Amino acid sequence: MDLKETILGLYKPIIGVVHLKPLPGSPRYRDCFEDILDRALSDAVNLVENGVDAIIIENYGDKPFAIRVRDPETIAAYSIIAWEIKKHIDRPIGLSLLRNSGAEAMAIAYVVGADFIRVNALAEPVWSPEGILLPIARDIWLKKSVLKCRTQIFGDVNVKHGKPILELDEAVKEAIDRGLADAIVVTGSRTGLPPEPAIVKYVKKLSGKPVIVGSGITVDNIRVYWDIADGFIIGTYFKKKHIIEEPVDPNNVKALIDIIKKLRSK
Repeated sequence: MDLKETILGLYKPIIGVVHLKPLPGSPRYRDCFEDILDRALSDAVNLVENGVDAIIIENYGDKPFAIRVRDPETIAAYSIIAWEIKKHIDRPIGLSLLRNSGAEAMAIAYVVGADFIRVNALAEPVWSPEGILLPIARDIWLKKSVLKCRTQIFGDVNVKHGKPILELDEAVKEAIDRGLADAIVVTGSRTGLPPEPAIVKYVKKLSGKPVIVGSGITVDNIRVYWDIADGFIIGTYFKKKHIIEEPVDPNNVKALIDIIKKLRSK
């Protein structure tokens, strides 16, 4: 196995997403915090028990998103959930604090012992529904340096739900050379939609770093991407009826992991 093709020491890991319900401090927060925590723990356990290799926690329910999360109650709630999930599962943990709260995610990662963060606009500006996402690589790296944190940084390029300002080749080079990303994430145009295989191949050729497909993977297309990507972040497919707001469906997880096992055996 070429270590250059591993992510977190894992070969082509399947990273399951725990989509959080609206958190305190976000516009649609209605539930009691204990219910939000219970749902997050249930989804995380279902993902791990049915075969995923790692977990990423995302505040998906907090839309409309802030470009940077500043509300202390949101950060507190997210941190507690990440801490509890970390205690209950024995897999690498990642944090995605939408929309582009990379430095805040790095600080939380340090406290809870998370293994990686995902950043939507690491080293490129992006037009988005939330406004212009400005590159935040310096903020993240300053926080990482001060805390002496070993958490890895996964950076999106031309991220979904946004219109890129940089051309793809420029975005990839900047993410690696100036954003110092440990891995590159490639997505389709929206949540649940896969990127074009040719784009994944192109990014892999350009980057020299592990490339993760960050959206749209299903049992019907995993074989297409298996040989051209180094890891997969999977959320929508694992949910009941493949609806992102629904809980994780163990049967959906098992169905895809069964295919993964066959691919790995080859």
